[in-house]
Amino acid sequence: MPNLPAERVTKVIDDPATPLWRGTIALRIVTFLFAAANVIANQSGYIRPWLAWTTLGVMALWSVFTSRAYSTTWGRRWPVVLIDLALTCGLMSLSPLIMSDHQLLTLNVPLITTIWACVPAVALGALGGSFAGFAGGMTVGLFTYLSKGVPSLDLLRDVVLLAGAGMVVGMASATARRSAVRLAQALRTEAATAERERLARSIHDSVLQVLARVRKRGLEVGGEAAELAKLAGEQEVALRNLVAAAPTDSTVDGEIDLRPGLQLLATPKIQVSTPATQVMLTATTAVELTSLVREALSNVDKHAGEDARAWVLLEDLGEEIVLSVRDDGPGIPEGRIASAAAEGRMGIEKSIKGRVESLGGTLELQTGPGEGTEWEVRVFRKGAAR
Repeated sequence: MPNLPAERVTKVIDDPATPLWRGTIALRIVTFLFAAANVIANQSGYIRPWLAWTTLGVMALWSVFTSRAYSTTWGRRWPVVLIDLALTCGLMSLSPLIMSDHQLLTLNVPLITTIWACVPAVALGALGGSFAGFAGGMTVGLFTYLSKGVPSLDLLRDVVLLAGAGMVVGMASATARRSAVRLAQALRTEAATAERERLARSIHDSVLQVLARVRKRGLEVGGEAAELAKLAGEQEVALRNLVAAAPTDSTVDGEIDLRPGLQLLATPKIQVSTPATQVMLTATTAVELTSLVREALSNVDKHAGEDARAWVLLEDLGEEIVLSVRDDGPGIPEGRIASAAAEGRMGIEKSIKGRVESLGGTLELQTGPGEGTEWEVRVFRKGAAR
């Protein structure tokens, strides 16, 4: 079952902007036909008609080449698109050699490349996003002004339209790529969830039932069998948590879900509570917080007694993450942490306090004789105000 979504993921992320490239090809063909009609209509006024027809021939060959290139992956690269921009601007610069002064100053007579020159701006937008499309439009607009030689309101309008078209196409391409990445992540999560459910059914029908029977029978027999029953019960809980844990996922920005790492820490004595929705953090932050909780639970196991229980609570408040680790042990005596640090035992100082400081978060300790111990960690998301 997971193989099918994986194939779908490959198809999705192959090239999300393919429809925009197809539109670019169609635009190139249509604008070339308009440019050909422009040469036919105005050739009688050209001072060098042969150069006009030569330029149109180059435009035709380049239109064929780019139509082929933009329809395949190898042509959708920076060198091809930048050469397209340079060649288009170069052909446009031939307009003063082809057109008479009267034609250059007449608003109704376009340059030799006419609207065919807008294609590189659109291609840059499809390849590099809104900024690249805007820059391409401004470059074509600059060469339009240099070819005309005289600023005008119509020229300014053309520049704005070129830059705007490139920017809009760039925004569309960026949105398509982001959507494709999100869809790919959703498909991966769907595949992981489906596989997890299949494994859960299989494990429930075999391993978990056997462990449950061993635990029950061992408790009935007593003696050494009770110890085996206890171990079987712990493994049963650990296996159930492993199957039930949320699948690990990541984003294009390198963020991962914090919940799975915490959920795997649950045991018969440790209860882990997490939100139903993903808690996305940078990979470094998620790993550090998971290690911090593991160290705090290790201290519970070492110092709180065999019968002590612990609770881990994860809260997502939007701009900050609150993580609490509480136990019902005897608590930490006053001055105990300082004396441990003085003796060279740096578990709390480095593994807990040090991690919180490195993440730029805050740490609060609540403890007292017979009151248990609670660590509360607050970590702010990137860009959030403290």
